[in-house]
Amino acid sequence: MKVKLLAHTPEPEKVVSMAAKLCYSKVGVEGIEENLTDEKIESFLKMLTDIGHESPLEHVSFTFGVEGISRACSHQVVRHRIASYSQQSQRYVKLDQFEYIIPPEIEKSEEAKKIFIEAMERDQKDYDRIVDILSEKHKKEFMEEGKSEKEATRLAEKKAIEDARYVFPNACETKIVMTMNVRSLYNFFDHRCCERAQWEIREMATQMLKEVKKVAPIMFRNCGPKCVKGPCPEGKMTCGKVVEIREKFKNL
Repeated sequence: MKVKLLAHTPEPEKVVSMAAKLCYSKVGVEGIEENLTDEKIESFLKMLTDIGHESPLEHVSFTFGVEGISRACSHQVVRHRIASYSQQSQRYVKLDQFEYIIPPEIEKSEEAKKIFIEAMERDQKDYDRIVDILSEKHKKEFMEEGKSEKEATRLAEKKAIEDARYVFPNACETKIVMTMNVRSLYNFFDHRCCERAQWEIREMATQMLKEVKKVAPIMFRNCGPKCVKGPCPEGKMTCGKVVEIREKFKNL
């Protein structure tokens, strides 16, 4: 898995502080940056988190590039709907050899891993066969419509892989670019850094948090699962490792 911070709002902590300053003082937009020292920026950010006023956080966004995750993981990611996503298309990109993600527990079992890899290899072979069968069929149809052989070949493959992709498994590797504002990131980290989140999206969220902390350490200093900021909300479903988890994210 690789997570890279591609872009972000310039001076993110300052931007949020300006929005907060406008909310809580008589200052107009002309004077919004005046006397906004590092100490005051930190004070505004602390106040916002202490009182739970999160709307100023929406003025700042971060864009990530992520690769080496499974389709199963990306399906969980896009449930966070206040965000923007671009994902590598299986409709337009022919996968001559698809990459796949092996879950750690399967990796630990020699027998399970053997079965898993055999299934992946079989999926690739079935995909290739279906593409060949459908491409031949569609090429003939396009040429009968008067298309040149070159054009018919191109259109036939595109149409074939649209349907052949249905044999790919959830383990199939994918790549995405995603943009979230800070308020959405807070929510994302609350849920996906938690030990109860699935291992893959938990690792992704933790890597994302590491990246944003490099840029805006004050704004993200208390981020992580909900138990970092208060009691564990999971009740009987708690992982029971609150002290350990708090220490982990404190030193992230």
